[in-house]
Amino acid sequence: MPLKKPKHTTANISSSIESEDISLETTVPTEDISSSDEKDGAGKITKQLLERKELLHNLQKLKIELSQKNLLIDNLKVDHLTKVEELEERLNDALHQKQVLTLRLDSQLKLQQEENGKQQALRKQEMDTIMLRQKQLEETNRQLCDRAGDLRRSLRDLELSEEKYTELKDLSEDKLTIPEFVAIRFYEAVNPLRALATELQMKKSDLTEDLESHRCQIKSLMEV
Repeated sequence: MPLKKPKHTTANISSSIESEDISLETTVPTEDISSSDEKDGAGKITKQLLERKELLHNLQKLKIELSQKNLLIDNLKVDHLTKVEELEERLNDALHQKQVLTLRLDSQLKLQQEENGKQQALRKQEMDTIMLRQKQLEETNRQLCDRAGDLRRSLRDLELSEEKYTELKDLSEDKLTIPEFVAIRFYEAVNPLRALATELQMKKSDLTEDLESHRCQIKSLMEV
């Protein structure tokens, strides 16, 4: 808020001093001078005029000094008011800049909060998706473990008799269970190997007997 400029009082002071000058200049002694004291009276009048002139001269000097001081005071007042106006203008500029910066900061803070909210919502959604996927995988893993256990239990006895093999072999594959299907394939893969192993065992026995016979013959020939 701009300061009110003070009213100048120089004119009032000057008019007061001028009135005093007029009163001094127009004041005339009212004494009656006798003819016998004319010389002394003239001397007194001359002294009074000199004193009056000196007083007027001093008064004029005071008036000049007062005028100069009033001018200096006026200049100081003008400088002061100018500085006050400059400070008020700078203050208003600073307040305006503060308001602009505050609005900008509030806007940026609001945008940042909205972005943080979006990021938090996105991370929560991702976390929920991960947790759901984890539960699904755990359930799938449990089911696979159960099925593996069932399969292990069902595959413990894959041995089929020839009658059971013939019975299952007559059925179509879509009517067979997985253990039955595996048992058939296991029988077909293992049974020939078992027959071959039996045959080889028999041949081994025959060869062992022949070898023992030959050893005995060689031993007999060597003793002769």
